[in-house]
Amino acid sequence: MSITTTTHLNFRGEARAALEFYLSVFGGDITIATYGDFGMPADVPGAADVVFGQVSTADGFRIMAYDIPGQAGGSPTAGETRRENGTTITDQPFFVSVRGDALDEVQRYWDGLSVGATIIEPLAASAWSPGFGMLTDRFGVTWILDVAAEYPAE
Repeated sequence: MSITTTTHLNFRGEARAALEFYLSVFGGDITIATYGDFGMPADVPGAADVVFGQVSTADGFRIMAYDIPGQAGGSPTAGETRRENGTTITDQPFFVSVRGDALDEVQRYWDGLSVGATIIEPLAASAWSPGFGMLTDRFGVTWILDVAAEYPAE
């Protein structure tokens, strides 16, 4: 048996735009189905909203999203993340973490996600990684990107 986990983001009318943005950053394939695709009459408000959406890549990246029925506008997360005296302060309920094997790979993802984002910690070398950064993208999702580091066994 095997098991995987996938981050599933809940939006209020912005799921399609977010999925298309993540596709532009990570590549891969996109699947989008609307409430109308599953039988909601086209003239009903929300029929064009996403009931199921996913971006997936051959190398294992996957993110899912949908639009909460009957809700329009607003980000999918609640809370605030900021830097204060060199420390990240947050009450976000979750972060999406993307870890790559090489700095140039992670840098490409960072460059894409940072368009219109609020940078919390710039992507840079840290005590635990050759590259670590944190940002909140233009859809309100907070991402941590880092380069996997080898740690000696204890």
